[in-house]
Amino acid sequence: MKQEIQGNAPSGAIYGLGLVGAAVYFISYATSFWMGVLGILKAIVWPAFLVYETFKYIGM
Repeated sequence: MKQEIQGNAPSGAIYGLGLVGAAVYFISYATSFWMGVLGILKAIVWPAFLVYETFKYIGM
């Protein structure tokens, strides 16, 4: 039997921890229920915010 080794498991764990941390951060600053829902959505796409702000900072 051929075994496949999953090579991206550590990056998935880091993304998962980042997702939880971002959700806690965004929800803690939410002023209403819908802002909390928006915070959860932002937590899902937090890497896109990070890359965007990084590119904006370095002038790309």
